[in-house]
Amino acid sequence: MSKVEEIKEKLEEAGIRYWANDNISDVLEEGDKQQLIEEAVPAFENVLQKLLIDTKTDPNSQDTARRMAKMYINEIMSGRYDPMPNPSSFPNYIENGYEGMLVVRSELTSLCSHHHQAVRGVAYIGIIAGPKLLGLSKYTRIAQWCAMRGTLQEELNVMIANAIQKETGSEHVGVYVQATHGCCENRGIRAHSSLTQTTVLRGAFKNDPATKKEFIDNVKLQQEFACGK
Repeated sequence: MSKVEEIKEKLEEAGIRYWANDNISDVLEEGDKQQLIEEAVPAFENVLQKLLIDTKTDPNSQDTARRMAKMYINEIMSGRYDPMPNPSSFPNYIENGYEGMLVVRSELTSLCSHHHQAVRGVAYIGIIAGPKLLGLSKYTRIAQWCAMRGTLQEELNVMIANAIQKETGSEHVGVYVQATHGCCENRGIRAHSSLTQTTVLRGAFKNDPATKKEFIDNVKLQQEFACGK
């Protein structure tokens, strides 16, 4: 039995879904990722040959199949195979508890499930502190982990919001994502100025107009700062 078949059997027996945007790290053991790479190499080699690319004598295409297998599993889809980075949350021990809003800007690279083209953008994560706080870099690490897999921007937005709520215990979370999509830029309409924006608002971010306005105003300030750097 191949490693791919073995892992699929584990996933199905455990009732774990393995869509492109799912994380399957719970069933992986040490060495499994490397074995998956080894099994993916001939599959990528077959795709290149079906495209009539001479991978034997073309120096630019030699070993491309291995590079592709390593890139998918170790990099652009690593969020499927690696567990979520330790969020290192800590109690909201600040005197009287911090109750203000925090907005973090996180740069992201993801992969469109439909055409496997790059999705590049920024997530603005807003939160009103809950029982637990996160180190500032952890918001970005969580968002990037959610992004490094095949997904759609709408799904990615929800995944980031879910993960932040789970790790902080806060009911009040807003996530605004703006991104460019290779599937729009490199094929089809080839719109090089295309920008997609999605927003998920929960708790006060959704129900309190003042909180929503503060979040959007903070996003605008961060955008202005990023443009001015």
